[in-house]
Amino acid sequence: MKVIGLAGWSGAGKTTLLTRLIPLLCEQGLAVSVIKHAHHHFDVDVPGKDSWRHRQAGAEEVLVSSANRWALMHELRGAREPHLPELLAKLSRVDLVIVEGYKSEPHRKIEVHRAGNGKPLLFPTDPGIAGVVSDVAVETTLPTVHLDDIAGVAAMVRRSAIAIEELTKMATVES
Repeated sequence: MKVIGLAGWSGAGKTTLLTRLIPLLCEQGLAVSVIKHAHHHFDVDVPGKDSWRHRQAGAEEVLVSSANRWALMHELRGAREPHLPELLAKLSRVDLVIVEGYKSEPHRKIEVHRAGNGKPLLFPTDPGIAGVVSDVAVETTLPTVHLDDIAGVAAMVRRSAIAIEELTKMATVES
């Protein structure tokens, strides 16, 4: 299992890029999963439904299953947010995991940059960035691909992804 991150400021187009990139990677024969980091309070459950009521009552985990999908919700209840390697260990094995967000985690990332955001590039201060995807030319020695070149982005992702074991070693060194 390999992993690569997409990092960038809010509004850079990470999610849009992923929705265009995943189908191409799947067409290329890869099984792909995504870990998305949310910086805000979020809920995947519907208030008032049974599973929501179970969590509100204090359940540590609630697993909801149907003929179409299953979802596991785990309440942290004040515990620290898990680091990326801990979350990766919870996923089923696939060929590639794309991590959206987690800018501060020490994993290999591709920066997604949109000039209209007016935000600075991340790569000058993040040694984990292996390439830049942008809607404008970026002066760097790192590989660059235009935001609309989905085949080029897919190639960069495949070249830059690292084995999950390598990421675990990187995280251990950082701690």
